[in-house]
Amino acid sequence: MADSTSYLELSEDGGGSHKFYEVVVSGTDVTITYGRIGDPGKATTTSYATPEKAAATAAKKVGEKKRKGYEDAVRGVRKRRSVTRRPAPTPASSSSGGRAASNVRRAPVLWKYNSGSAAFGVFVDAERAMVGNERGDVWTLTHDGEAVNRYKLPDGVKCIVGDDSWIYAGCDDGNVYDIGGKAPRVAYEIAEDIDIYWLDIQDGTLGVADAGGGLTTIDHEDESLWAEKGLGSGAWMVRVDSEALYHGHSAGVEAFSKSDGKKLWHTKTKGSVLFGWQEKDDVYAGTSGNKVHRIRKSDGAMLATYDCSASVFSCATARDGEYVFAGDSSSSIYCFKADGTKLWKLASGCGAAYSMQYRDERLYIVTTGGQLACIDVSEAAIHDAEQGTVPTVRDVKLASLDAVVPSAEVETTSDAGTGVVVECVNVGGRLRVHVVTAGYESGWNVQFPKNMRVEGARYVVDGVRESGQGGFYRAHGEIKRLV
Repeated sequence: MADSTSYLELSEDGGGSHKFYEVVVSGTDVTITYGRIGDPGKATTTSYATPEKAAATAAKKVGEKKRKGYEDAVRGVRKRRSVTRRPAPTPASSSSGGRAASNVRRAPVLWKYNSGSAAFGVFVDAERAMVGNERGDVWTLTHDGEAVNRYKLPDGVKCIVGDDSWIYAGCDDGNVYDIGGKAPRVAYEIAEDIDIYWLDIQDGTLGVADAGGGLTTIDHEDESLWAEKGLGSGAWMVRVDSEALYHGHSAGVEAFSKSDGKKLWHTKTKGSVLFGWQEKDDVYAGTSGNKVHRIRKSDGAMLATYDCSASVFSCATARDGEYVFAGDSSSSIYCFKADGTKLWKLASGCGAAYSMQYRDERLYIVTTGGQLACIDVSEAAIHDAEQGTVPTVRDVKLASLDAVVPSAEVETTSDAGTGVVVECVNVGGRLRVHVVTAGYESGWNVQFPKNMRVEGARYVVDGVRESGQGGFYRAHGEIKRLV
């Protein structure tokens, strides 16, 4: 069959979509390139068994785009236009004008690291602390504040989330990157017309909240499960567990069944939801109404409210909800007991906390100024801070580290060693990855980067783990191509 090229564009007035989608068929290869009009875009190539299958897949892709409003176009006629950045929360201003009140004592900050740009993403585990900023930088630091690694993503980082031992970063380019290895790899490709605000991942299932109040779920094969429109807009909260997705926006918090998207309940909040946190039984919603609400997952009942002095940009918990932390737009940090009793309020000293995470009596925050700050929230340190005694803040110098950029390239090896061998196979026109090594379910799919898949190729991974829900594996550790 003859090779072909289909070039489409979707351009909307008033600052709407302005993007292209090109499908090129060359023999058994289909290359899809998409992005903003005037930019090079991102390209992926997939090989099929026959030219007929390649042509049929291309025709299907073009048809799907045309049903979404794309039209045939000529490259170069429409010009590039400026990008409207996904905004930071813009809640109602506080009486203190966005600065901590002068009579609020400073929190016991141990160290802070300036990442160079406003930061939304924070992740902390037993080994590291990570910050992701609006320039696309993801810095990894030790718990003592030493910078040890740097990734560079193509656009701003909206959040960093952990799923078991995997770590993912949601990026303004519409992709979710696995940042747990030597180089970032594309784990999920979100539809380019979804304006990502926040995301969460649980056992390979991705939930994406967007600017319009939409909620999209994607499975471990990067394929859509279902999508729903929430009652509000500006969805800054999504949390996922084994049963449901919890979605916070301008009209409150809604819960949807993870399996089919059925709405389970809706709870109104005081103000728009600007941040969400979860524990096993409850979700926590920080709002522009100066509140953090604790809501029961099973039925949406409002269990407690935590009162702050300004709009709440972030919240987190400690000891399974025994303590609740919050950061407001006036750069104050709070701690509450589970029942709503306020224990303390202190100034961060380094900006309003866009995100936060607690670990081992330390609260890690990332701020409007791009700082990753480590705060000692032990009882003794807070007591001293309330008396006006705090440690000298160690201002960690910006590290000079080479940035590791996303890559689909893979190392090669001729020795599988103790690793697990997997193979990329064509199943009904789609590339899947199955385990070859004995002792595993050979028919189960393996969650594996889509832009690394080559039909017939074998790879060695450090290990595979059965998903919590069963039925598929997840590749763990480094990936090498077996030659």
